[in-house]
Amino acid sequence: MSGSHYPISTVLAGTAVLTLGMIGGCPPVPGGPSQPLPLSAVRTWAYQIQELHAPGAVEALAASSYDLLVIEPTRTDYSSPEVRRFDTAAAVAQLKASPAGDGLHRKLVIAYIDIGQAENWRWYWDWSEDWSPGQPRPADWPEWILTPDPDGWAGNFVVKFWEAAWQDIVIHGRNQLAAADRDFVSTLDEVLQDGFDGVYLDWVEAYSDDTANAAAEAANVDAAAAMVDFIAAIRAYGQARRPGFIVIQQNAAALIEDAPTIVGVVDAIAQEDTWYGGQADCDWERSCGYDVPQSAQETTEILQLLDSYRAAGKAVFTVDYTVARAAEVYADATARGYVPYCSRTALSRLTTTPPPGK
Repeated sequence: MSGSHYPISTVLAGTAVLTLGMIGGCPPVPGGPSQPLPLSAVRTWAYQIQELHAPGAVEALAASSYDLLVIEPTRTDYSSPEVRRFDTAAAVAQLKASPAGDGLHRKLVIAYIDIGQAENWRWYWDWSEDWSPGQPRPADWPEWILTPDPDGWAGNFVVKFWEAAWQDIVIHGRNQLAAADRDFVSTLDEVLQDGFDGVYLDWVEAYSDDTANAAAEAANVDAAAAMVDFIAAIRAYGQARRPGFIVIQQNAAALIEDAPTIVGVVDAIAQEDTWYGGQADCDWERSCGYDVPQSAQETTEILQLLDSYRAAGKAVFTVDYTVARAAEVYADATARGYVPYCSRTALSRLTTTPPPGK
């Protein structure tokens, strides 16, 4: 399944102010909650990876009572100068100063990153931008970029995730050129600098993507084992610098069967489209972004795999893209011990179909 990953390319007309101090953000209230809610105590979560720079977006997330927030590390988005200058650290600080649902702990704030695809609006992109499906790879692109996203997300490209050059971009930054306007050398470096509590890893399913899998076989690489090793390296890097650093896998629930050691390197799994999905690159207002039913067989298979993660002691989050069926999804997911969220594939604001009591 596809992850939900997008360039934050829409800058509101007339909006050139992006730091929290300039869009009405306030410093943390003295005496507010300072201890994070334990992951095991999370009962609600929200997911927004577009339009965080819009006026009031961070304030709305802070004012919510969700226990855990997954957001975009916005200053890694180089799609426009305005978005690039977004003060991600200030946004994270404001969100971490806001209470979770119990009123006693602060929210957990987790960074969305894509580890199985390169995105042509990110800080590291240094090549031409266009590659249409079916066309030859552009001559200036590195060989570890394999193919355009198979599900239609524009600007996303499947990578040889096991290769050192890609993992250096994500984790270590040993071979990344310094830049006067950038104080981080890797995606994880930025996440840690800006204060996130952990990472939410998209496109773990690269290990089972047909093109990536064929490339792995040609290189005599066990794709499932290589993905576990990659995630383990991400975890080690994060926890060495921030004890308790949280790692959440998105999708690819079959990895627990293909490489059972995954349960030793993730704290949770988040699964999209268990019951309902939506189309790629569909704006918030359009109905193509929600209420597309998953097949009954696929739902059954996903649930069995998610239950295996639960049995292994891992938290299970679900995100379904539904408006009309949100109530039943919340009921079904909660009954199974999952932590559900229902929204639209754009993920550009807080949901209009929140869980009961929100």
